[in-house]
Amino acid sequence: MEQFDVLIIGAGPTGLACAIEARRAGYSVVAVDKGCLCNSLYNYPANMTFFTTPELLEIGDIPFVSAQQKPSRMEALEYYRKVAEYFRLDTRQYHTVTRVEGANGAFLVHCTDMLSRPAEFLARKLIVATGYYDLPNRIGVPGEELPKVTHYYREPHPYYNSDVVVIGARNSAAIAALELWRHGARVTLIHRGPAISPNVKYWIKPDIENRIKNHEIAAHFNTTIREITPDAILLDTPQGELRMKNDFVLALTGYHPDFAFLRALGVEISTLASSKPVVDTLTLESNVPGIYLAGVIIAGMNTNEIFIENGRFHGRQIADDLRRKLGEPTGPLARNASATPSAHLRNAE
Repeated sequence: MEQFDVLIIGAGPTGLACAIEARRAGYSVVAVDKGCLCNSLYNYPANMTFFTTPELLEIGDIPFVSAQQKPSRMEALEYYRKVAEYFRLDTRQYHTVTRVEGANGAFLVHCTDMLSRPAEFLARKLIVATGYYDLPNRIGVPGEELPKVTHYYREPHPYYNSDVVVIGARNSAAIAALELWRHGARVTLIHRGPAISPNVKYWIKPDIENRIKNHEIAAHFNTTIREITPDAILLDTPQGELRMKNDFVLALTGYHPDFAFLRALGVEISTLASSKPVVDTLTLESNVPGIYLAGVIIAGMNTNEIFIENGRFHGRQIADDLRRKLGEPTGPLARNASATPSAHLRNAE
């Protein structure tokens, strides 16, 4: 059984940033993820570009150089792979955590790999950086389990010459509706609110609103889904019940953290609508001694509070507390991990 000072659950940008800072502090660290490296980014739409600039996505003081002002999904995946390689981070991909036993100083983490083989790790401290993208907010109507319904959007080609309903009115729904329409799908946007969200990106909002105004994309606001059938979708609109022919449904209604997993660890969750877990804002240690939280998971249901841009600094906060509680290592790992990235790497990246 392998033993580490720190085990990180989640190998996305925040998890990698935590691993880097733990190594810089001189501690042995492993990051496990049920998917691939940066699994959530990998599952974003294929042609996605970030709203932010490259430098705000940087971790480990490694420059992120992009050909564009706003980097693409592919550029981000390449960047985070190179960062993981540079710091020689120990990442165990396709390892799902099934349960955690033990306590502060001696956690036993049980995992299964992609072939359902068991793996166990001992760790003195745990960091949970699992994000929220794996758990979509369900709409809770009959027919949601049909094969034609998905909570994720990758690319428009499979929906060519089809009747597609997009549920939602935030960025992901607006972008998907526009891409689908431009690639030959017949698109209808459904939203329970009165209009496109005011928080939609400034260059997307007028585009989607003009397509709706010109009747190129149909839209039903103040509308809810009653039922999804193999060949249609049943709506409750302000004008009454409406049955529409339908081939595919993209329910882009957002996502939420894995609260059940946090509760299984003993982490307390607020009873307020935000459902934020209990965490020390200075150290990011939860109410369970030895278990830290990092990234968007800290925000609970308020997933628009924490992004890569601010979650990437959580590793430093946690590493500072690790030094206080685990002591300051003096071995070769501490000396090597704390080195500043070399100039030639900065230029090459």
